[in-house]
Amino acid sequence: MSRRRKPEKRTILPDPRFGDLVLSKFMNNLMEDGKKSVAENIVYGALEIVEAKGKNIADEEGEADKGKAGGSSSKGLRIFHRVLKKIRPQLEVRSRRVGGATYQVPTEVRPERATALAMRWIIDAARARGEHTMMERVAGEILDAANDRGTAVKKRDDTHKMAEANKAFAHYRW
Repeated sequence: MSRRRKPEKRTILPDPRFGDLVLSKFMNNLMEDGKKSVAENIVYGALEIVEAKGKNIADEEGEADKGKAGGSSSKGLRIFHRVLKKIRPQLEVRSRRVGGATYQVPTEVRPERATALAMRWIIDAARARGEHTMMERVAGEILDAANDRGTAVKKRDDTHKMAEANKAFAHYRW
């Protein structure tokens, strides 16, 4: 890692349909081989499926998230934001070498990293699912996470359990 200066943050453009930066970041993470239009079609199609299948989920949330996304907002987008917020980890373990031993030290997760981890977990879980199209896989994983089940939610719970099990080593935190 360079000691001279911090690398500057790259600014990403918001997505064309909703004007949402988080959704644009999700598309960029989903994208393979620079095929952005394919990633956009997958994400927008998945949000439409989520909107169609998850009507009762969006109604639970009500009007709380209405003004959260820039531009026009849809129920699918509100469900997506709620799921991301739900999957974000609060704690994680990091390896710390003290003396001759390596300890798993629980640390708090920075907000940007928590969001990035949540996105990565949703995408990895969707790729491992058995539906026919990626659109259906992403939608299925979002709906499962909204109902507190699915692989991404399990990953978050496992991360929290690991941090809880190693909280005796919290005094090694740096």
